[in-house]
Amino acid sequence: MSDDVKPYAYTDEGTVSMQFDMSVIQSRMRLDDPTALDLQYTQVMMGFVLLNAAPASLLMIGLGGGSLVKYCHKHFPQMDITVVEINPHVIAMRDAFMVPPDGPRFRVVCGDGAAFVSQAAGAGYEVILVDGFSYDGQPEVLCSVAFYKACRAALSASGILAVNLSDKEPECSRLMGRIWQVFGEPVVALEVACGGNRIAMASTVEVFRACAVDFGSRWAALSEDVRATLGTTTQGLEEELKLWRPATLSKPSKSGKSRRR
Repeated sequence: MSDDVKPYAYTDEGTVSMQFDMSVIQSRMRLDDPTALDLQYTQVMMGFVLLNAAPASLLMIGLGGGSLVKYCHKHFPQMDITVVEINPHVIAMRDAFMVPPDGPRFRVVCGDGAAFVSQAAGAGYEVILVDGFSYDGQPEVLCSVAFYKACRAALSASGILAVNLSDKEPECSRLMGRIWQVFGEPVVALEVACGGNRIAMASTVEVFRACAVDFGSRWAALSEDVRATLGTTTQGLEEELKLWRPATLSKPSKSGKSRRR
């Protein structure tokens, strides 16, 4: 079973990577700054902080080298973090990647992420991050309509879902369609400049609209460290959210139909 495949750590001059084989890097940690987000797709996923600058709770499906949860644990001390990872061999490497020990506001659960989410209806997570890849790629149970419905049920009323997808077509568009089927119009597809990934971000019309209106002030309110991490990766989110600005919502589309939501 791919869930039991052992990853290994590959170290070069400045980083250590988690890999199942030499062709794909699952996670990468900078040796000079272990909590930094080194892979660009993780920086794009962190764009959720513009939709909610101080979420109280986060659920992550897929631990890997723990890049995103390490970053959140350091920079958002108010956040309660739960991580679900199905592969025990990945969890066994947590010390090598300096993943924090379990504590009052941080825990790693060894289990099936899809099953965990299916039992979490009403949990009210403010953010759910899905970055679940096995040796064989994206498990079907983590990209089904049923899974995305379970994610929505586990979110708070204004919760945010961010999903890391492989950008291979036509599969990527098919999965984006499933997320749209569950969340409706407030779903955006964010490109990752280095290629290989696409980030789906979904929430509610109200959340998207509020961020679209005051995107600039939200960016300015982030800490200098977080702004430096996100860099230009949030430009795609800002551009996508322009559709939710009030002046845009009432404009007729090319088809003659209003885009009012």
